[in-house]
Amino acid sequence: HVQLVESGGGSVQAGGSLRLSCAYSGNTRSRGCMGWFRQAPGKERGGVAVIVSGDGSTTYADSVKGRFTISKDNAKNTLYLQMNRLKPEDTAMYYCAAAELYLDGRCPLPDIGYWGQGTQVTVSS
Repeated sequence: HVQLVESGGGSVQAGGSLRLSCAYSGNTRSRGCMGWFRQAPGKERGGVAVIVSGDGSTTYADSVKGRFTISKDNAKNTLYLQMNRLKPEDTAMYYCAAAELYLDGRCPLPDIGYWGQGTQVTVSS
């Protein structure tokens, strides 16, 4: 049984920082890749950052490159998203997700995976 629980959201002024956490449980295969996604009101869900557990490789949305950092602490079973220099357009519900890798090593997120309940991030100007 895979469970993902996000925390760390809140309200911050533009230029500020927040760190999101996602506590996860479940077998190792079920989190072959993990990521953060976000959805603002009236907009489609979009990817923020993804990390592949095996080699630690990461990918980021262009809009957050250089400002956000995704990381994992395997000892604590926790995924993080460090968000710096926040902008009002970063305001959204942020979701943690995990998935088992395809046989060819690709990550199936966001099409297939397990999801947390989300944590709200609000950035004021």
